[in-house]
Amino acid sequence: MTDRISQSGWRAWLTSDTPTSRRQAKLSSWYHGWLAFRGNPMAMFGLGILIFLILVAIFAPLIAPHDPLAQDLGNRLKPLGESGHLLGTDSLGRDILSRLIYGARITLYIVILVALIAPVVGLFIGTVAGYTGGIIDAILMRITDIFLAFPRLVLALAFVAALGAGIENAVLAIALTAWPPYARIARAETLTIRNSDYISAVRLQGAGPLRIITKHIWPLCLSSLIVRVTLDMAGIILAAAGLGFLGMGAQPPTPEWGAMISEGRRFILDHWWVATMPGLAIFTVSLAFNLLGDGLRDVLDPKDGGS
Repeated sequence: MTDRISQSGWRAWLTSDTPTSRRQAKLSSWYHGWLAFRGNPMAMFGLGILIFLILVAIFAPLIAPHDPLAQDLGNRLKPLGESGHLLGTDSLGRDILSRLIYGARITLYIVILVALIAPVVGLFIGTVAGYTGGIIDAILMRITDIFLAFPRLVLALAFVAALGAGIENAVLAIALTAWPPYARIARAETLTIRNSDYISAVRLQGAGPLRIITKHIWPLCLSSLIVRVTLDMAGIILAAAGLGFLGMGAQPPTPEWGAMISEGRRFILDHWWVATMPGLAIFTVSLAFNLLGDGLRDVLDPKDGGS
């Protein structure tokens, strides 16, 4: 009974129409956002898949039934469920399920690193261009246009070819090709708010351009960038898988999903599961990010989600 009263008190505090502190107002905003997000079953489904992926990646050594790198040529190309291999084996007798489980770690590694690099670079370039204007804006946006003129995968291939094959270089190449859309979004947001009254008031108080950009403009750009990052993750995963498929991403015997598809394409007619299982994994995770992004867009940018 006490716990129920306590929960009711917290809920009433979070849903109050008259917050008494900045902390209460911020927590109330987050709580209302969570309630709106929770009301979207497809977004919750996407979130559930991603939470499952994270747990699988964390506990991969405990979950994987076999060593993902162990070869057993006597059990090569076994079908689903045979010889103790739930999803079958590949051309070297390695357990496909175990390789998929460990491949989740590589997928999350790529997603996290790109999400930490590309939006930050795009946010900085876009806000600087939008706030300063003039020749700086023109130069930065023309550089952005040059990157946008090339397909992402083609540009990533060029960077990887210059840097050398490998998962780290693949992540760097994807990040270098992913920042321009974020720069465009940040610039558009900055142009709409740089001449607002509260920015003028902050400027009159003595705040310099750097403080105005980092303390007052960046926070207003974050919601749009978060939605765009989430929706872009599917494309980033596909780009990483494409590099792996072409042999320019993670190198053998690393269990990367794109490289697994590349290996399995030779047996697609007779042993379909070798390429199909990692393909389904990529499809499922990409779908989860898209569903999550749609849900976040409805919460963080209702006017766009309802259009």
